[in-house]
Amino acid sequence: MQLKFGSHPFIIASSVKTAKQILKTQDLNFASQPKMAAGKYTTYNYSNITWSPYGAYWRQARKMCLMELFSARRLDSYEFIRVEEMWAMLHCLFAASGETILLEDHLSTVILNVISRMVLGRKYAEESAAGHPIVTPEECKRMLDELFLLNGVLNIGDYIPWIGFLDLQGYVRKMKKLSKKFDRFLEHVIDEHNERRRSVKGYVAKDMVDVLLQLADDPNLDVKLSRTSVKAFTQV
Repeated sequence: MQLKFGSHPFIIASSVKTAKQILKTQDLNFASQPKMAAGKYTTYNYSNITWSPYGAYWRQARKMCLMELFSARRLDSYEFIRVEEMWAMLHCLFAASGETILLEDHLSTVILNVISRMVLGRKYAEESAAGHPIVTPEECKRMLDELFLLNGVLNIGDYIPWIGFLDLQGYVRKMKKLSKKFDRFLEHVIDEHNERRRSVKGYVAKDMVDVLLQLADDPNLDVKLSRTSVKAFTQV
């Protein structure tokens, strides 16, 4: 069954046979994501694996994720981080014994801390005693919440392109504003990592940004990873 959402045709696969045709037999014809405003404005012009079109860049990105960033060996090496953050959360809960707490806040913080340490090398979702942080914990959480929200909104301009410039819902404006915040933050993260890598001879990657920067230095990659690509993958 075919539907029309604005200017775009959509196909509804309502049987196993049709789904097989789309997902297997004609897979390459349906592999790419449609080009939405969220992919353009929040992920460096479709530079991450979520929004990039199928092709050499996407295949390399998928290989990097499977073999380097999210391999079983790599994830096992971060087990100590997960254990430390779990115990830190339990200590916080114990310290709040007898008080009313919102468990959701503690759980979201521990998840953010684990991801932040695995990907960025340190926590950005907690207060830091080391000077003025590039983002406050509240800003970090707000940015991530807004990123999830804006990547899932129904933007009218995506479906009726000829009125897209009007930005009737204000989503594109918010996407552009958020993109600037993320870029400032990720530039800081990459500069920190490059400075650390240069200061140590034979430096061994300690987090996922380190791995991405090492891959960007690899002359044998089929598609060269730019600084923008590294930022886009870090964001994912």
